[in-house]
Amino acid sequence: MLAGLERKNGWTLAEHAGEACPDGMQRLLRRACWDADAVRDDLRDYVVEHLGDRSGVLIVDDTGFVKKGTKSAGVQRQYSGTAGRTENCQVGTFLAYASVKGRALIDRELYLPQSWTEDRRRCRAAGVPDDVEFATKPRQAQAMIERALAVGVPFGWLTADEAYGQVKYLRVWLEARDVFHVLATKCNDTVVTADFADARVDALIAAVPGRGWRRRSCGNGAHGPRIYDWARVPIRPVHAPSRGHWVLARRSISDGEIAYYVCYGPARTTLNQLIAVAGSRWAIEECFQAAKNEAGLDHYQARAYPAWYRHVTLSMLAHAFLAVMAASCQKGPHHLWTTFGDPR
Repeated sequence: MLAGLERKNGWTLAEHAGEACPDGMQRLLRRACWDADAVRDDLRDYVVEHLGDRSGVLIVDDTGFVKKGTKSAGVQRQYSGTAGRTENCQVGTFLAYASVKGRALIDRELYLPQSWTEDRRRCRAAGVPDDVEFATKPRQAQAMIERALAVGVPFGWLTADEAYGQVKYLRVWLEARDVFHVLATKCNDTVVTADFADARVDALIAAVPGRGWRRRSCGNGAHGPRIYDWARVPIRPVHAPSRGHWVLARRSISDGEIAYYVCYGPARTTLNQLIAVAGSRWAIEECFQAAKNEAGLDHYQARAYPAWYRHVTLSMLAHAFLAVMAASCQKGPHHLWTTFGDPR
């Protein structure tokens, strides 16, 4: 998976290894006896050992794998953020870990649309076990976060885009486990205000006076610091005086477009800390790009459900190795993370 090949599939890897045919590579993904979930757990432990930090951030997002045909597990015409449009593709939901030391993918789930889970014959043909039921992407995210919590992955915050942040049952579940979070949401999302009234998040932010906005960078992008205007409004009375809730807003300097976030964390959390967490979400996009470009995350040709997990897990492991090697050469902490501190 670390070979400098343009494509990393069974044929190209076999040729690179000096084999006459791809049978061995294909057997590794299809019939060889090994547990992809056990390797995933080893991968997660490896990332925590080398990149772990209590101020780290868990990041949830999904990415698309454009495919032809109808037989690959979970494939159908559906929206792909990678392509930016509806395509015939598979979609994977991922959990990334990012800290001052580096970032890597640590968990994954293949999204199976209801058109698949309601057709058990089709599922069996693609190797999907009979006990695999339909799960929304937020439910898949919840399962991955729960696995991270169960083994004590050290982190301070969690962040995700609006596909996850607008899901109220996920926010309730996170708060019940005291998981501090900054989750993007839609402008028409409703929240409970400090005086127990319901209000849309865009209405709350519209009432913020000009002096309530602060111009800040949320980290470096491809073209330098990503600078926006930011504001926050406290919401929801909390039972624990040590905790707080806010609506956070990010306004584009160029066109005034506003993005919204629902936040939960320590009562002493500063605006700069919330901004840093919101900005850290881009780390998972960098993971996707690097894993696809350098470790063949999307190069597989296997159709079966188990083969998807095996290929993707090995690709994630290769990418994590590269992330750890990069961290060993790092001269100091990325400036974005110096604003965090330990939230607890």
